[in-house]
Amino acid sequence: MAKSEEKKAKKPGFFKGVKTEYKKISWPDKSSLTRQTVAVVVITAILSVLIAVLDFVIKYGVEWLTTF
Repeated sequence: MAKSEEKKAKKPGFFKGVKTEYKKISWPDKSSLTRQTVAVVVITAILSVLIAVLDFVIKYGVEWLTTF
């Protein structure tokens, strides 16, 4: 069998394996998905504020130190 024929023969096996693995996925229910999404958004907002505050403090701290 030529190499190109071997590649063609392997493709259906690959996609069959993908389909088999895809069926094994445990999808979250709607309420769980909603809770997890809210948690990600809240944590992202909190971390954004924290980074902004740290940036502000460091910026003015460095400016204060360089005035001497």
